[in-house]
Amino acid sequence: MLDRALKGGKGYWSWIVFLLFVIGVGFVTFLYQDRMGPIVTGLSRDVSWGLYIGQYAYFVGIAAGAVMVIMPLYLHNYKAFARISVLADFLGVAAIIMVGLFVFVDLGKVTRILNIAIFGQPKSILFWNMIILNGYMILCLLIGWNVLSAERKGLPHPKWVTFLIYLSIPWAFSIHTSTAFVFAGLPGRHFWLSAIMAPRFLSSAFCSGPAFLFITCMIMKKVSSFDPGDEQMKTLGGIIAYAFIINTFFFMVELFTAFYSSIPQAMDPFIYLFTGLHGHGGFVPWMWTYVFFTICALILLIIPSTRRNLETLTVACGAVLISTWIDKGLSMVPGGFIPDPFGKVFEYSPTAIEIIITIGIYAAGFFVITVLFKTAISIKKEIA
Repeated sequence: MLDRALKGGKGYWSWIVFLLFVIGVGFVTFLYQDRMGPIVTGLSRDVSWGLYIGQYAYFVGIAAGAVMVIMPLYLHNYKAFARISVLADFLGVAAIIMVGLFVFVDLGKVTRILNIAIFGQPKSILFWNMIILNGYMILCLLIGWNVLSAERKGLPHPKWVTFLIYLSIPWAFSIHTSTAFVFAGLPGRHFWLSAIMAPRFLSSAFCSGPAFLFITCMIMKKVSSFDPGDEQMKTLGGIIAYAFIINTFFFMVELFTAFYSSIPQAMDPFIYLFTGLHGHGGFVPWMWTYVFFTICALILLIIPSTRRNLETLTVACGAVLISTWIDKGLSMVPGGFIPDPFGKVFEYSPTAIEIIITIGIYAAGFFVITVLFKTAISIKKEIA
């Protein structure tokens, strides 16, 4: 079925060539980073995780968001979502590939990744996280591909695929729970050491993943004759609204706990992020941008008339993506390192090398999405 991805107009091939060019630039930049070492990044002994690990955490959430389409379809028999369920699965595949690439460029060498697989210990959260993430990617690929193949033949999908579909639902919860435990299980990092870190990750995933899928479907509607359906998009908007409200509530709970307790170690990361600490405040503009887009998204999602209008709902989904990306993909990782356990501030700022490599991985993810979505949409057109 992949031969469908080899057919397209001038705009389609221009997009493919552009993505391949960006991937190439990112790959060459990574080779330079690999040769020079992490000294070309903004990382240091005091801030050993940065932009790459932030994107790892964020795109695990994008992948987990696919379950918000699968659950209504298969647990509540909401047949309208059948039109976009395959796209949700394929989005999960692309997101996990990006997650793996971000971990790879952070570690720097293949041998370091093999160490996790060869010398991994059951007591290691990273070991289990690797197994769970790869398992989820395989599940999404098997489910999406076989469901699409069955649709093409006009037959119901095999029963073993139904088993995989039901298995993928708790598995989707587990991928982001285990990712949250990678952070929450580190003592001495008060910004991460929270009992609601996993629920925060899940609520973020269940709004950012569907929002990413929503915007992707609207783009497909513009550039092709594929119609995801107004009912489906409005229902997806309702899911995004509830999940984003819960995600914002969890963040406010963290703020209350930190400041009502008046424990300096709990307050200092928030103070650093929002107002600056000891004369350092590199993330302050970003955090107030986060506040702005959070408020905009909440207003557009809570008001029924704007949530049910596809144009304003698209704007709301864009605001959700920006808000959750700043919160989890940009500020969460440095917030755990700054200040350090001794109260010292060692700031982190991504270098041009990190940004170029990150954009290259984005391009790789969009390349996978383009190929899989082109295949799926072409077959759905034939069925129609």
